[in-house]
This record gives sequence, C-alpha cells and structure tokens, in this order.
Amino acid sequence: MVAVRLQGIRKSYGTVEVLKGIDLDIQDGEFVVFVGPSGCGKSTLLRVIAGLEDASGGDLYFDDQRFTDVPPAKRGVAMVFQSYALYPHMNVADNMTMSLRLAGVDKAKRRERAAEVAEMLQLSPLLDRKPGQLSGGQRQRVAIGRAIVRNPDIFLFDEPLSNLDAALRIETRVGISKLHHTLRNTMIYVTHDQVEAMTMADRIVILDRGVIAQVGTPMELYQAPANIFVAGFIGSPKMNFLPVREEGRGDGKVRFSTETGEAFELAIDLPAGEPIAQLGIRPENLAIGADGQIGGRVSTVEQLGSESLVYVEADKATFVCKITSGATPKIDETVRLVIPEHPLHLFDAGGEALPRHTHSSPR
Repeated sequence: MVAVRLQGIRKSYGTVEVLKGIDLDIQDGEFVVFVGPSGCGKSTLLRVIAGLEDASGGDLYFDDQRFTDVPPAKRGVAMVFQSYALYPHMNVADNMTMSLRLAGVDKAKRRERAAEVAEMLQLSPLLDRKPGQLSGGQRQRVAIGRAIVRNPDIFLFDEPLSNLDAALRIETRVGISKLHHTLRNTMIYVTHDQVEAMTMADRIVILDRGVIAQVGTPMELYQAPANIFVAGFIGSPKMNFLPVREEGRGDGKVRFSTETGEAFELAIDLPAGEPIAQLGIRPENLAIGADGQIGGRVSTVEQLGSESLVYVEADKATFVCKITSGATPKIDETVRLVIPEHPLHLFDAGGEALPRHTHSSPR
C-alpha cells in the first residue's frame, strides 16, 4: 500500500488543456473517487497515475518516490477498465492469472492464486468456465480478480460498472467496497455516477473542466458544497436553486424577492459581504404547506414506495420536493413551497457558497 501525491499535474492534447494543474494527496489505503461530468478530465487523470498517459507538466509521487517518468509496468498498479477485455478462449482461472503466466509463475501456483482470489470474489464454482458462459457481473468480477492476483500497491478503476444493469451495479459496487475493506489497498475509482461516489468513497474529488472543484468526504460535500457546481452535482435528486434578489437586511433577517414578484424573509445572520443571489434547497428539506413562500403547480408525481418525488413548476423553474409521509398532492394541484431557514444553502452571483449563521424557528 502506498500514498499518492499529485503536484501541478497538467495534460494537454495540442492546444486543448484537459488537466489544468491538479494538486492532490491520497492517503495510504484510502478509497478515493474521481467524479464529474463527461470531459472534466477524471479518466485522463487516472491514466496519468497509471502511466498510460504522460503528464504535460507536474509531478507524481508514490509515497516519497517520484514516479512521473516510471513505465506503467513498474508502477505497482493494476487497472480495471470499463471493458472487461477477457480472452474468450480461456477459462476464468487462466484469464485471472495471465499476468502470472507471463511472469513465469508455474501452473500449480497460478491455480492456487486463482482459487484464493475466486473465493474472495465468489467465483469459485466458475473457474473452469469461459467468459461466454458468464453474466456481465461475473465477467466484471473476473476482470477485478485479474487485477487482484497481481497483488498491486494501488488499484485503479475506470468506470468499471457502466456496462452493467442497475441491479448488477448495486451488487458489484457493494462487492468492491467489501474488497477494499478486506485488502486495505489504496484504490482510486473513476465514475460519472455521483451515487456510486457517495456510497463507496472515503473521499470524493469533484472535477470540473480540468480543475478540482472540491475534495471531501461524501457528507462534507453534501452538507457544505463550496459552490453551485458541487451543490448541483452531488445529491439525487439534485439540489433545487431559487434565484433571488436581496431587498434588505436587519434584525437577523434577510428580505428577498423573486423573478415573479414573490416576497418573503428568512432568519439568516450573514457577515457583511456579497449579496445572496441564489438559495439552494435539498429536495428532502423542501416542504409543501399553506404557509409556503413560493406558489406553484404540481407537474409530476413519482411514487417510489417509501417516498414520493413531487415536481412543482414555480418561479420559472421546476422544484423537486421529497415527501416521506402525509398526503401527496395531485398533478395540476396548486401548492406553496416552504423554504426552510435551515438547512439552506446560500450562493453569491459568482456561484460561490456564502458563510452563514442560521436561527431556526419552528413552523
């Protein structure tokens, strides 16, 4: 197991700069997830760590040793790709131990190692099967097993679950989390799926157009996003945003108006500085009630069993309210949305989060 340190990592393809100076420390044995929209640079950054891409600038360290120019085969990493890339004519055991065969390990030891890893991944009954006889989830576990048999210092995963259906994605991500708990190796995982990131990571690195938008634990990012990009990316359904204009402050309260002329005040203490330009409200914190500040019309209701998602067209936008108890409004019903004083996220005109102190008052 090793720690990974990135200092000023840049990567350009011609005039296009994909990574714009990445600084990041990953602790020994940590499970870190790179997440972000398509084109943000997350897979490129993973490939730079693996040595499959040369950095255009900056340095890479494993522990305190510089690995920037070390060939991929000598980095002590194993990578699991989106594509399983299994040999169709070989059985599971031979697919998993191909790297050992190339290294000259004898057949008996290869078989022993395959059995150990297969037991870990619940593949023991499948060792003699060919890839064509396996499900998608089983094939992905074989690809993961192929990485494990090499006993690497660092595991790298590049969107390994994207080819699986929803049920298999859940099953396999749980398996990878258990694997990390067992092996305690440093693992770096790339995904565009923020649910995968939230459920698997010790820490999440959110990338946006080649730079790091924020780094933190899943709950740190969920509860204290640094900006609107992070706030809107982390959470499913995503955070609701209400553009507002400050009309005044005083006595621990802020008065607001909206684009459609709604007016209300909230008990918020703010240090002097930039005015609030947008309010951010998580769906589970947005309620429907007669004393709500914003009026709207219910456009859609999604019944999910233990909860319902109510979509409300209000103030030229669509708001999502998560309801876990009580009556669910009907489509086309007129409702009012209750904006909480806490938890409530505040953003300035540039989209940066504003510091605040909140005095909650019961409704």
